[in-house]
Amino acid sequence: MIVGIPRETKGDEYRVSMLPVGVELLVQSGHKVLVERGAGAGSGYPDDQYKAAGATIIDDHAQVFEQADLIVKVKEPIGDELGMMRRGQIVFTYFHFAASKELTDACLKAGITALAYETLTDPVNPGLPLLTPMSEVAGRMSIQEGAKYLEKPMMGRGILLGGVTGVEPGTVLILGAGIVGTNAARMAAGLGAHVVVMDINIDRLRHLDAVMPPNVHTVYSDPYAIAEFAVQADLIIGAVLIPGGRTPVLLRRDMLKNMKPGAVIVDVGVDQGGCVESSRPTTHQDPTYVEDGVVHYCVTNMPGAVGRTSTQALCHATQSYVVRLANTDIDKLVASGPTFASALNIHWGKLVNPAVAQAHGMACA
Repeated sequence: MIVGIPRETKGDEYRVSMLPVGVELLVQSGHKVLVERGAGAGSGYPDDQYKAAGATIIDDHAQVFEQADLIVKVKEPIGDELGMMRRGQIVFTYFHFAASKELTDACLKAGITALAYETLTDPVNPGLPLLTPMSEVAGRMSIQEGAKYLEKPMMGRGILLGGVTGVEPGTVLILGAGIVGTNAARMAAGLGAHVVVMDINIDRLRHLDAVMPPNVHTVYSDPYAIAEFAVQADLIIGAVLIPGGRTPVLLRRDMLKNMKPGAVIVDVGVDQGGCVESSRPTTHQDPTYVEDGVVHYCVTNMPGAVGRTSTQALCHATQSYVVRLANTDIDKLVASGPTFASALNIHWGKLVNPAVAQAHGMACA
């Protein structure tokens, strides 16, 4: 099989989808690996490392798509890439189809087989093993970015999240107690903030009560509780996930006018639609906007800013699955168990993920 590793084209995306060691494993298994020139530069992996591992360095972005049977990326195909995909080609990446009907339609039209990192499940690795590492990064970054944008020059309230002696710390409200929410809570607690984590999963809240420090409190999530705590918060973290589906809206636009002026919202799930009604996708170059006096940070590829850390964490998780994809017929893999069947969103141009179909009102094969 010919495996293609293109350079990511999304704005300020510095990750790469495969480490040199992954290339070496594929080459040792008899596969040809095409790496676009400069694909790993943003993460600190120069071309000569990939070449030494056995990769063929390709200068042209389109040629990688043209020649490869399997495309391994980090972020969803965008722009001209939508026209570069071809029927029967396998693309393995973060797709987040539920947030974009345009992307869904383009992949259906191209006739590709789309395997999504974010929906892959594995009985051996519980949860969502390919989403988990980036959720850890995004959860920790959400507090780092939120604390920065609470500064007055950034249009925030002008407070230090952890406070100082004799001064109250800031209040952080985290919507969702999954991987993102847990990592955000850990970071915020470490800074000394007053932290409230909300979720509808009582067992998850009970677990956090047992393992988190005393400045982290758990509250069952319902519309009344969200409205009550949102007005007290200096920083709100949107950390809600519906695997493969559109993120539910928990914080309505009309709640903003009751929030503190200069409060900050970091909606980590914006690439799945976001849990804040007023959220809209932003970039690292233009990460925030202010609506009703509230600063919104809604960057869709937050982990891309810390490319080296994120690349290592992602590739450590994806590497074994890429090798299995290259070594085995896709239909056999899908039939063999839930792992690749759960990752399969589109197969030969047919939509097969019910959550994506529901999000766009489309038929599911």
